[in-house]
Amino acid sequence: MWLGVVSVFPEMFSALTGFGVTGRAFRQQQLSLHCFNPRDYGESVSRRVDDRPYGGGPGMVMQIDPLRKCIQAARQQAVDAGFIDVPVHGLSPQGQPVKQAAIQELATLPAIIFLCGRYEGIDERLLQLEVDQEWSVGDFVVSGGELPAMMLMDALIRLQPGVLGCGLSAAQDSFAGEGLLDCPHYTRPPVYAGQSVPEVLLSGDHQAIADWRYQQQLQRTAERRPDLWQQWLLRASDKVRIKYSGENIAGNE
Repeated sequence: MWLGVVSVFPEMFSALTGFGVTGRAFRQQQLSLHCFNPRDYGESVSRRVDDRPYGGGPGMVMQIDPLRKCIQAARQQAVDAGFIDVPVHGLSPQGQPVKQAAIQELATLPAIIFLCGRYEGIDERLLQLEVDQEWSVGDFVVSGGELPAMMLMDALIRLQPGVLGCGLSAAQDSFAGEGLLDCPHYTRPPVYAGQSVPEVLLSGDHQAIADWRYQQQLQRTAERRPDLWQQWLLRASDKVRIKYSGENIAGNE
């Protein structure tokens, strides 16, 4: 997978390429990351990429020309590497909320360019001309698009074949499959600070363990994310809904 990033702080992405599961994936050349700095395309001596907003107001706005030239350079490098029509995805509080289903779709693309905004925002005309989709990682604001971009890239990288040590890990994550939260997990020691591992996990009964974990997923989702719980109830078959929407699941109805 070919990943391009347009950012005035490309050094930040060393956190993605140098550590953990994603770092290993890059070292093993399962993916490649290519960073492009808009400042390299600024026309002034200071390589400025921002200016005051029309209409007044606080902050600065990223200019069209340096960003557009930078994106076009990223697109050309992707073409030279054999990737045609590479989409540009921006990170913005005004974007579409990221869901696991969207990550799964992005993970199937051979190449993506991520645009990381800064300051008060990006000139809207650049977004209209060059950006295919904008994404938001939550209803909060951070200083720039780099951290949200790394979150998206981490999420889609771990879905690439062979990246995780166990292929089932991603399939059993929160939001995967039926869209439920993950179940609790335990490891040694069996007792710590007076708290014991649930007996069923020590039983060796694989079906009982699977049933317990599924029940825990349902309960956690109902208690912590009633919005996801209601969506699950709507999707579940009548038989499953009747079985798991009773008093044994918190937050039912």
